[in-house]
Amino acid sequence: MVVASSAVAWVSACGGGGEAGGDAALVAGGGGVALAEPVAKLPFTLTATDGSPYRFVEETEGFVTLLFFGYTNCPDVCPVHMANLAAVLDRLPFEVASAIKVVFVTTDPERDTPERIREWLDQFDPGFLGLTGTQEQVTDLQRAFRLAPALREERDDGGYLVSHAAHIMAFSPDDSAHVVFPFGTRQTDWMRELPRLVEAR
Repeated sequence: MVVASSAVAWVSACGGGGEAGGDAALVAGGGGVALAEPVAKLPFTLTATDGSPYRFVEETEGFVTLLFFGYTNCPDVCPVHMANLAAVLDRLPFEVASAIKVVFVTTDPERDTPERIREWLDQFDPGFLGLTGTQEQVTDLQRAFRLAPALREERDDGGYLVSHAAHIMAFSPDDSAHVVFPFGTRQTDWMRELPRLVEAR
C-alpha cells in the first residue's frame, strides 16, 4: 500500500487536466492509499437532501464512512466514483454493506440544490447521503479535512467546471481516516478493501 504524506492535495479538474498541489499526489491503480497521519473525523453540520440538519459525527458513529466532495454536473470523476461504489455495495454481503455509509458533499452549492443532489444520487444508490451548505462552509470544511478547496473554472460558453479533490476519504469507527481511495480505484479494489475496513471495527 502506498504511503502518502499528511497533506492530501490531489485535485481533479473534471473534464479537463488535473493538477497536484502540496506534497502528496495520489495515483490510481492500487486501491487504498495509506495516510502517514490519520485525519480526524471533524464535527460539522450541513443540510441533508430532505432539508434537515445532518450532524456528521453523530450520524456516522460506528460506521465505516466514505466521504467525498464533488458535484452533480461533474462529467467524469464523480459519477464514476458513485457508480463503482454502488455496484460494489450491491455485491457485498448485507452485514458488510450495512456497516458502510457514503456521504457526498457538493462543491457546487450554487447549482446543486438538495433536490438536484437527491435526484443525482438516486441514479446510483438511494442510500447514499447528500449534503450541501454555503460555499464558505464547504470551502472551510475541505481545508479542515486537509483537502485542496474546489476551484471554479469558467468556460467559453458561459458555464463552468469545478476542480475538486478526486479521492474518497474512508473513516473508520475510531473516528479517523487512515486511508483514502483515489480516482481510478477499481471495483475489485473496493471489494477487497471495504470488508477489511468493516472487520477492523
